[in-house]
Amino acid sequence: MTEFLPLKDAIAKHVADGDCLALEGFTHLIPFAAGHELIRQGRKDLHLARMTPDLVYDQLIGVGAARKLTFSWGGNPGVGSLHRLRDAVENGWPCALEIDEHSHAAMAVGYRAGAARLPFGMLRGYIGTDLPARNPRIRHVTCPYTGENIATVPAVNPDVTILHAQRADRHGNVAIDGIVGAAREAALAAAKLLVTVEQIVDELPPAMNNIVLPAFTVTAVSQVPGGAWPSYAHGHYARDNDFYLRWDAIARDRGGFTAWIDRHVRATRDHRGFLASLREAA
Repeated sequence: MTEFLPLKDAIAKHVADGDCLALEGFTHLIPFAAGHELIRQGRKDLHLARMTPDLVYDQLIGVGAARKLTFSWGGNPGVGSLHRLRDAVENGWPCALEIDEHSHAAMAVGYRAGAARLPFGMLRGYIGTDLPARNPRIRHVTCPYTGENIATVPAVNPDVTILHAQRADRHGNVAIDGIVGAAREAALAAAKLLVTVEQIVDELPPAMNNIVLPAFTVTAVSQVPGGAWPSYAHGHYARDNDFYLRWDAIARDRGGFTAWIDRHVRATRDHRGFLASLREAA
C-alpha cells in the first residue's frame, strides 16, 4: 500500500547510503526538492542514474554524495557545462566520480530492460560511434535469427527512483502530464518508487498525453508544491530560466558553490524554506 509521508520522512525511511538512485524528469518535473532533501540528510556513496543529468545532479555531485554516475549527456541546458560534475571527473573534488556514459537511446533501453527484469537491452544506436571503445559495459550480441551484430547495455535497476508529478490521488495512483521522458521506465525498473507531487486529489482527471503509475508501483507519495523548481511543472509553473543562467556562476567556484548549498539547502528545513531563502537573498 502506498504511504503518504512528508518528504523528509520518505527519504529517511526509503533511501540508504550506497543506493543506486534515479531522479528522473525530462525538461520538466525534475525532482529538485527530493535532491535537496538527500543533501540535507547527508546521503553518500550513491550511484546516480539519469538521462541528461543537469543542475540537481551537479548539486549532489558537488557535495560529495555520489561515487558513480550512469548517464547520457550532462550539462546545464541552454547554458553550458556542469562545473561540479566536471570538477569531480577532472580533479576528484570533492571526491572521485566513476562515470558510465551512454547515449539517450541506450539509457532508455537500459531502463526498459530493467522494467522488464531482463539482464540487458539491445539497440542499433552505437553503429559508427566510438563510445563502445570508451565504455566496456557496452557490448554486442549476435542475433540468432539474422546473424546481425547488435549493441547491448546492462539493465538499469535503481534501488530507488524518485519522480515529481502533478497529481496523486488518495489511493496513491500518480498522474504525469506533458513530456514524460523515461519516467515510466525508471519507475517500473526500481525496487522502490518515491513521488513528490503538486497536489493530492480525490480523483485523477482525464488528460491527453499523460501516464498513470498505479498505486501498487508507488512506495510513497509526498506533497511538495513547487517541488520541481527551477524546472517547470506543466500546467502549474514555468521554468525559471534566470536561475539556470545564475547557476553557471554559482557552480564555477568551489567556495561559492559550498556557500550557496550551506545557506539555501543545508540551513533550510524543507523545500518551502529553501524557496523562502532564495527570495530573501534576491
